[in-house]
Amino acid sequence: MPPPPAIRLGPPHPYLKTHGSKVARLHLLDWVVLALLFAIDVGLNLIEPFHRFVGADMMADLRYPLKSNTVPVWAVPIYAIIGPIIIIVGIYMKRRNVYDMHHAILGLLFSVLITGVLTDAIKDGVGRPRPNFFWRCFPDGVPKFNNITTQVMCHGDPAVIKEGHKSFPSGHSSWSFAGLGFLSWYLAGKMKAFDRRGHVAKLCIVLLPLLLAAMVAVSRVSDYWHH
Repeated sequence: MPPPPAIRLGPPHPYLKTHGSKVARLHLLDWVVLALLFAIDVGLNLIEPFHRFVGADMMADLRYPLKSNTVPVWAVPIYAIIGPIIIIVGIYMKRRNVYDMHHAILGLLFSVLITGVLTDAIKDGVGRPRPNFFWRCFPDGVPKFNNITTQVMCHGDPAVIKEGHKSFPSGHSSWSFAGLGFLSWYLAGKMKAFDRRGHVAKLCIVLLPLLLAAMVAVSRVSDYWHH
């Protein structure tokens, strides 16, 4: 006796086999908003942050060594954006779901750009001096203060001093958790790590991006770029 004919519950998902450009066009407004967020973040990095009052008696907590970054600035978009995108594309190569790939990349970019705008806006508004502010302000080690207010009178590189007023919050840390945190939850969904079947190995994989983000955050304190 032949098997009964298959029952179609509905039309196949319209985006599973379609070209990626069609999906992108349907979400054109989202990409426009992303471009706007990127422009805003660039502008926030160009403007001068608030220069909070720094007096002579405050310098004891701001004389930590001016070290180089353990995690360079150029490396942040590589591991927080490009790395997750490579993994997302790799999953697409196996499953061939354009809809999933597009939305994963879109969500990742929204995660890091919204975080970037919020982080840099707070940085500019708060203007908290970094732990190594003394050496940014006085690279020759000779301090100079206003005789009346005791306000610092910096004579260092203006660009270095500008960065010295951006201690809170940490951009490395926020971008790391925005990008790698998104990747962590994405992997958890793809591997079904929370289906209550006790996948310890899968949970370890899911936690790896978060561990990397945490180590980046720790490096920002050990490098004396953040309190």
